[in-house]
Amino acid sequence: MPKIFCLADVCMVPIGTGSASISDFVALIEGKIRESPLKSTLHSAGTTIEGPWDDVFTLLGELHEMAHANGYVRLQSSMRVGTRTDKHQTAQDKVDTVLQKLQKPN
Repeated sequence: MPKIFCLADVCMVPIGTGSASISDFVALIEGKIRESPLKSTLHSAGTTIEGPWDDVFTLLGELHEMAHANGYVRLQSSMRVGTRTDKHQTAQDKVDTVLQKLQKPN
């Protein structure tokens, strides 16, 4: 059985830090994501991570473990995960398809 490829859009937020800013936390998490071999795209409300299902979810577990090891007691993660089996499609492929359709006259 082939590995299932997924796109996971993830937003992790620490709870109870005493500050409205979470940029230090995001930098910590993003650094760990970028150390992984998985493709990722940082955006204003999280990160999209692309790769085999097991690898993506292993990384998500490692992110939680690392955050806790760095003193973050409580974390809230939200994610949307997409899979498809009819073709391989990256996050950029999906964006490009919409941009191409926007360029076509009505």
